[in-house]
Amino acid sequence: MNPNSNSSQSASYAAAGVDVTAGYEAVSRIKPLVASTVVPGVLGGIGDFGGMFEPQMQGMRRPVLVSGTDGVGTKLKLAFLMDKHDTVGIDCVAMCVNDIICSGALPMFFLDYIACGKNQPARIEAIVSGIAGGCRRAGCALIGGETAEMPGFYPEDEYDLAGFSVGLVDYDKRITSDRMEDGDILLGLGSSGVHSNGYSLVRKVLDINNTYDRYYGELGCTLGEELLKPTRIYVEAIRCLMECGIDIHGVSHITGGGLYENVPRMMPQGLTARINVNSIPQMPIFSIIQQAGNIPAHDMYNTFNMGVGMVLAVPRDHAGEAMNLLVQNGERVSVIGHVCKGEGGVEVLL
Repeated sequence: MNPNSNSSQSASYAAAGVDVTAGYEAVSRIKPLVASTVVPGVLGGIGDFGGMFEPQMQGMRRPVLVSGTDGVGTKLKLAFLMDKHDTVGIDCVAMCVNDIICSGALPMFFLDYIACGKNQPARIEAIVSGIAGGCRRAGCALIGGETAEMPGFYPEDEYDLAGFSVGLVDYDKRITSDRMEDGDILLGLGSSGVHSNGYSLVRKVLDINNTYDRYYGELGCTLGEELLKPTRIYVEAIRCLMECGIDIHGVSHITGGGLYENVPRMMPQGLTARINVNSIPQMPIFSIIQQAGNIPAHDMYNTFNMGVGMVLAVPRDHAGEAMNLLVQNGERVSVIGHVCKGEGGVEVLL
């Protein structure tokens, strides 16, 4: 049945709270957004039952697929408060593609899932505009998704947002810790702020229901504007290093759990990442959070990214070139530590 046909209606379903015509309007609104993300390999179009993609594998000896899935979490509560919905889609994409690039895989495509209490086409359009923008930044295509109207499950003005992405890398070009060694340099790539983790703690200590519109001079914006800044996407930065021949020995995406939980995930047995937090440029938002909640430093570095969205391990003789390339690519980068012998996974020197 043609979904745009007048015969595709259900008064009974509408009486239960589900407006199928609103769904059709939302699809119509997002079509140009989806089209803006098309890259080589995209087959079919919006409206198909499954998103189709033909991988570009020329020159690859042993192609490996790398997948990632994640959501935005309780950061969405702030989007509801501020009635601003065009940035959280970037967060959703970032949380998936930043994980994928840690293996050296370049994301090919992305799919989203939006579950809402009431389908408001203009709001869905705003959400997908952020998703499309994130996909363009990551160089991948938005090839499908699902919007589910679930009255009685979600409040009318709330929704949840999750995503899924798949990347591709040649087996021999994967980023692994096999070559990591004592003396490697740890580079920290600057974050845009809190990113998409720790918002349950943020909401508890800052009472954002009542303070999101408060202006902070040190932030240069309101609290809500600062906390709603989207997660930085690092795909292009890592792609640049790989294409320029930088020997990357490990990459860690700093998400929930902070440095303490995420850096050990890239470390092999027998080696420890030693990080000096005094080498990390301080961001005012984290001081505001820490002071408001009287939070111990350990807990801050065990919850938030603290200004470092990714940590890279590179050979000492590649560190200078890597930093120059990253700066040229628009990244803020600092030497935050080094790799040494040990079994601790990570030592955070507070």
